[in-house]
Amino acid sequence: MANRHGPRGTSGQKKPKVKNMRSTLRRMWSYLAINRIVFWVVLVLVIISSVLSLAGPYFLGVAVDTMLGEATSFTLFSILIILAIVFILQSVTLALSNYWMIDISQQTVFRMRKELFEHVLQLPVQRFQTSESGDLISRLTNDIENVSRTLNTAIIQVITSVITLVGTLLVMLWLSPLLTLLTITIVPLMYFGMKWITKRTGKYFKEQQKALGDMTGYLEEHLSGHTMIKLFHQENRAIRQYDTYNKELRDVGYWAQVYSGFIPKLMNSLNNLSFAIIVGIGGWIAITTNNATVSVGVIVAFSTYARQFTRPLNDLANQFNVILSAVAGAERAFEIMDEPIEEREKKEKLTSWQGDVMFKNVSFAYNESEKVLNNVSFHAKSGEMIALVGPTGAGKTTIISLLARFYEENQGNILLDGKHASHVSKESIRDHLGIVLQDSYLFDTTIRENIRYGRLDATDDEVEQAAALANAASFIQQLPDGYDTVLSGNGNGISQGQRQLLAIARVMLKNPDVLILDEATSSIDTVTEIKITEALGRLMNGKTSFVIAHRLNTVKEADKILVLNHGQIIEQGTHRELLTKKGFYANLVQTQQLNEGTVNS
Repeated sequence: MANRHGPRGTSGQKKPKVKNMRSTLRRMWSYLAINRIVFWVVLVLVIISSVLSLAGPYFLGVAVDTMLGEATSFTLFSILIILAIVFILQSVTLALSNYWMIDISQQTVFRMRKELFEHVLQLPVQRFQTSESGDLISRLTNDIENVSRTLNTAIIQVITSVITLVGTLLVMLWLSPLLTLLTITIVPLMYFGMKWITKRTGKYFKEQQKALGDMTGYLEEHLSGHTMIKLFHQENRAIRQYDTYNKELRDVGYWAQVYSGFIPKLMNSLNNLSFAIIVGIGGWIAITTNNATVSVGVIVAFSTYARQFTRPLNDLANQFNVILSAVAGAERAFEIMDEPIEEREKKEKLTSWQGDVMFKNVSFAYNESEKVLNNVSFHAKSGEMIALVGPTGAGKTTIISLLARFYEENQGNILLDGKHASHVSKESIRDHLGIVLQDSYLFDTTIRENIRYGRLDATDDEVEQAAALANAASFIQQLPDGYDTVLSGNGNGISQGQRQLLAIARVMLKNPDVLILDEATSSIDTVTEIKITEALGRLMNGKTSFVIAHRLNTVKEADKILVLNHGQIIEQGTHRELLTKKGFYANLVQTQQLNEGTVNS
């Protein structure tokens, strides 16, 4: 198969650069727009809430002037009633807008997760053999969750801040153009300060997401291989490697938070400066000039508006950092969505397959540097058992991968019942294939559902019949919950041989036309091997089967043995024919017999 990267921390694989913010935001909007009616309702509520927040300080200033006898158009009681109504309505509209925005954001993220997972399942097999699954998991979880947190709060916060900013500026100009001019003198300071900060935070937030994905991938790999770590006593090495990832995440996270932490400090300082300017100069104007337009109430209202003017700038700056983090997560998710999937082909369906397979001068390379298969030709007739033997890396598994169309041959042709495999849809080919691997995967569900995975519409009786044919019924019935026993961690709690029996039962239930057995009886005790061999005999009866084997005594009865070395078939024939030739296969048999202390039969 394709070269796999070694343990994380040694692969040196670089992650692709993120795309630009504008295109990502447009793409995120395409998900939000599905709920555009509710979104516009939320927008109206946000506008109402923002307008009410502008009305509060004005009536507060009127209340002050009324108490000082400088205003007579309202009674103090009526102003307090108006203030109460304003604050209540503002709270209600804000609560409703938050509630509906959370609903919109959760639906949006739900669709993103769904589409991303569906896309991942449609990626070609080689995509998973050349990259770490932990990185994909990080994009499905951490990165999408970043988007979720941002949509829950950031959109309303941004809209509110913009409306409040514009509205506050207009009201301030109406109350006192002079004080407004004094207030906005701090805006250039805010702009240049924010520009300096965000230029650095954007870089570190992107690096933080990448570092988090790397660490998640490392954890996923090493927790899955926990037994191997224990077996080779590599706990200290794993801890040291984890420390490297942890420190990298700590460092980039530290600087991201340090720079983003400057934002509230900068804003608070400028807020205090603005407040001092308004109260000092405004008070001086009110006392010394008897300016009718600048009363004590106006100064009180204006100081509130000044803080309300800088607060949206502060909020926008804070939200910009949150949005940067979300965009970094969304971009990583969209990168996966943009990868080419294994398209459902509009090709002829293989409605039936007699099991006839022919490779004609097939060559294949995972990369341009080295061919894995070179001019391979053979013919497997319907019902024959074909054994593939040879040293590791000879090309045995690659032949199977080409047959299942996980990859496409570079040269030559593969014929199925005389039809070109490339002219037949992949799905229909795989519908007729059954595969039993050396280490078959079991899902975290009941034994019954694990077997039923072979054919989802199978009844309970059919599941149990398949288990009986696979010699799995006896050990299943001895379990406390029988077929309803829940497996976890790829079948932890049952033996390797029992996992193989369940895998055979799964394929039994599918009843395919062509079988692929990849070292299905390796690393099994003698008693279990007998059970598995009997089950495989029933499964293979009348079917074309391809058997990959290193233990050559398991393929003596094969109709044809293909001996591969360096990507070529160097010998083929029956067991006796190949022994008679006294070539490569005969040497393999003799070497194994010497190692196992057996006698040539």
